[in-house]
Amino acid sequence: MYFLYSLLLTVGFVVMLPRFAIDALRSGKYVTGLGQRLGKLPKLPVSERPLIWLHCVSVGETEAARPLVQALREHFPSYRLAISTTTVTGQQVAQRAFASDAVTIFYFPIDWAWTVRRVLRTLQPSVVLIMETELWPHLLRGCRQRSIPTALVNGRISPKSLRRYRKIRTFMNRVLNDLTMAMMQSDQDVSRILELGMPAQRTVRSGNLKFDVANVGGSDETTSKLRSRFGLNEKTSVIVAASTHAPEEQIVSTPSSCCRRITIGRRCAC
Repeated sequence: MYFLYSLLLTVGFVVMLPRFAIDALRSGKYVTGLGQRLGKLPKLPVSERPLIWLHCVSVGETEAARPLVQALREHFPSYRLAISTTTVTGQQVAQRAFASDAVTIFYFPIDWAWTVRRVLRTLQPSVVLIMETELWPHLLRGCRQRSIPTALVNGRISPKSLRRYRKIRTFMNRVLNDLTMAMMQSDQDVSRILELGMPAQRTVRSGNLKFDVANVGGSDETTSKLRSRFGLNEKTSVIVAASTHAPEEQIVSTPSSCCRRITIGRRCAC
């Protein structure tokens, strides 16, 4: 199964090379961090302190990780922290948000066995924390082989992902067997990952970390500027639609008769 997975991953990579090349020429999208995506990370300073590897995907997961990083620094001050992201925008947010907290911030490797081995050799993590839905077979297998605990944090399984995973249920059962713990956002997410084969004794509902972000890094200055610009006051109710997907933009762009719409970039407040 793992050989077939690696073969399909390689074929997909080769097929997508022309698209990668075009995007790289236009925006440098896939060239950025290519060496790190192939598992070549800068060597870390020699230290006896253990290390936590936290993997985020893009901007949303990186922002949601803020309270988690804060808690890790408070409760495990003797541990070093390494943070990875998949996207360029996620990397930029991580560099701004966690530059003083992490010993290294890097691009997540392509999930081939050899690239994962290179990263694990460099980092030698004591634990790996994975945000939301990143179930990478070779990473989880490599960690289990090295007795490195892994945990899915703020985990979620969408209905679409569940339908895809059902088609490879046997393989997913083996992948989830390599996961030490799954901390899921909701009861629905718990039931979905249990359906895929995650043992119940290693699964908990922990809630959504994104709801904790509101208490991190608030800015009174920004609040005052928004109130002044749009004529808001303390009694005004504001709904912010951010990180939206179709058809959500269409829904929020049609204000009801009882509210007015304010658009800030792609964000809409009613």
